[in-house]
Formats: sequence, structure tokens, C-alpha cells
Amino acid sequence: MLSSRVRLVPTAVRLVHSLIRGSSRSFMDLQALLSSLNDFASLSFAESWDNVGLLVEPSPPHTVNTLFLTNDLTEEVMEEALQKKADLILSYHPPIFRPMKRITWKTWKERLVIRALENRVGIYSPHTAYDAVPQGVNNWLAKGLGVCTSRPIHASRAPDYPTEGTHRVEFNVTHTQDLDKVISAVKGIAGVSVTSFSARTDDEEQTRLSLNCTQQALMEVVAFLSQNRQYYQKTEILSLEKPLLLHTGMGRLCTLDESVSLATMIEQTKRHLKLSHVRLALGVGKTLESPVKVVAVCAGSGSSVLQGTEADLYLTGEMSHHDVLDAASQGINVILCEHSNTERGFLSDLRDMLGAYLEDKINIIVSEIDRDPLHVV
Repeated sequence: MLSSRVRLVPTAVRLVHSLIRGSSRSFMDLQALLSSLNDFASLSFAESWDNVGLLVEPSPPHTVNTLFLTNDLTEEVMEEALQKKADLILSYHPPIFRPMKRITWKTWKERLVIRALENRVGIYSPHTAYDAVPQGVNNWLAKGLGVCTSRPIHASRAPDYPTEGTHRVEFNVTHTQDLDKVISAVKGIAGVSVTSFSARTDDEEQTRLSLNCTQQALMEVVAFLSQNRQYYQKTEILSLEKPLLLHTGMGRLCTLDESVSLATMIEQTKRHLKLSHVRLALGVGKTLESPVKVVAVCAGSGSSVLQGTEADLYLTGEMSHHDVLDAASQGINVILCEHSNTERGFLSDLRDMLGAYLEDKINIIVSEIDRDPLHVV
């Protein structure tokens, strides 16, 4: 009996502490908050290689009164989050990326997980999902260019449209008496949905079947058709692709309403990012007075997104040495601002957007310690 009473004390203390902290604002259940965050910016838009979503979850139930925003979750930032009584840390960059084989005190990322769990703090990362969405990081970065129109450099595809499956197989059933047999056979294949409609071939009424198939089901459908050639004719196999989205995707290609000099663009960039210095590579044949009309921007590391894009200027955080040389050889100027300097300023906009989206149900604060590890000396 004594041990049971001892286990109840910390829970009671946490409850009283939570009630005191939440007197001015209401709580949100963690799962409800995660659902709202996904509605705000769907994680389905994140790159396939990324590690997004809830990375550390305290034992349920877990309620959130304070959401703490940071670009990078370092040990110093974790200490700040704990001092500010955060219940959930939204770290733009995922602090857990590669698989962990153990959780010990040996490495700093393992220590982050330990401290989060010991203090009942969740960790969530949106990363490239926030790069892609219309109201996300790249949109904020493009605001520093001035008045312009923009579109994604690599547009995202709609997550749910047009249908399930990866392929559509259509064919005419030659004889009416075979129709039920064929439909029964293809409906028996997992991952196939079947529709039918009338078709006329050589003045003969036939039934055309349309099958939406998963990749695995396609192989089984093709095998069935190969073994039963007498049943069908006029076969088509179509690859189904979800449509591209107009305002969602990686990077932004921005066309300024009015051209400005490269020197002006440099000053605008420094002002928008609150930087005293940036790194510049002049394109071949270009000077600081060369006009800039089209700018390709990519927050963070831009090499893979910007490569091959026609523009007067590439604006990003970092690029490899050889990719900078390639761009410059094509007469494209390159401005590098260091990786997270092209992302961190977005957090203030994010705080305001989330506050409105969540109807001020929770306290949202931005880290004051988080900063890019590199600076010019």
C-alpha cells in the first residue's frame, strides 16, 4: 500500500503544477494538437527521405499548454525550453534523423531524448512539409525579394487525387457470356477496383472494363490477361499520376515586378534575414550593377532543388562548391546566407499563424537562443 501512495505523489504534483500554469490559457490534448498541426500543413508534402512528425512522445495522456518553436534543437535550446515550461517542442529540423541503436548519456542527441522524456516534453518536426506548403518557409524567404510572382520550382502532387491505385487497365470483353467470368476473376485480385461501361467495336456492342490497380495487383492482372487472351481485346495500360499543385512544392521561382540591381538585392536579403554579411558568387560576366529579374530561392541547402533552374540569381543557405561553380559558369549569381539563416526568421511568422489557427488556445513561444552555428568573423 505504501508503494502505491508514493507513485501517486508525482502525478498529483504535476497536475497541480499544470493547473497553475494553465490558468490563463486552456490546454490542448497532444493528439488533438497534432491533428491541427497536420491540418495546418500536411506532413504528406514532406520529402520521402525526411523524418517528420512526432519524434518523442511522453506517455499518454499528455496535454500541451506551451508550444516552443525552434529551428534547431540543441542542448542549450532544450534547456531554454525546459525553463520556459514547454510541453511540446516544434523543431523545424528533426533532431532524430538517423536510427538510434541505444539511448544513453553518451551523445548529445541521445541526451535530448532522455531529457525530453524525463521532463514529459514531446518533440515534433515538420521540416520539408513546411518547405513545401504555400504559407511555409520558402514563401517567407521570397518575401524579402520585393513585389513578385512565384511558383514552386518542383511542384508537389495532390496527396489524395484522383483515385487509389497506380495504374488503370482497360480492355473490351469480346463475348457477353464471358463477362461474369472475367469480372469475377479480376475482382478476386486484391488491390483492384472494377467499373464497366458499354463500348462499340466494329459495329458490335461490347463491354469495356476499367480496372484501377495497385502496383502489385497490376502484375496479377497482366498475368491473368496473358493466360486468357480469348476473353478480351483493345487493351490499354495507363499510369495514374496525382495532379501537380499550383502553389505547393520545393523552392520558389520568383519573377520581380521590376528588375533591381544585384547590389540592391543583396541589401534587401541582408535586411530581410537580419544579417550583416552574406556570401556572393558573381555569375560569369555579371557585376553588382547587373539587373536581377528572376530569382530562384530555396531555404536551407539548395543544390538539389535549384540545379538546372534558369534564373538571374540563386538565393539559398548553402550549396556545394562545385554547384556554385556550375551556376556561376552559366552567368547565374549566387547568394549564400548559411543554412538555417534562411529558415529561422520564419518562426516568428509561424508563431502568429499558428496562434490564429489554434485560436490562441495554447501559449506559443519562439526560442531566443537558437541560432546558426556559423558566423562570419
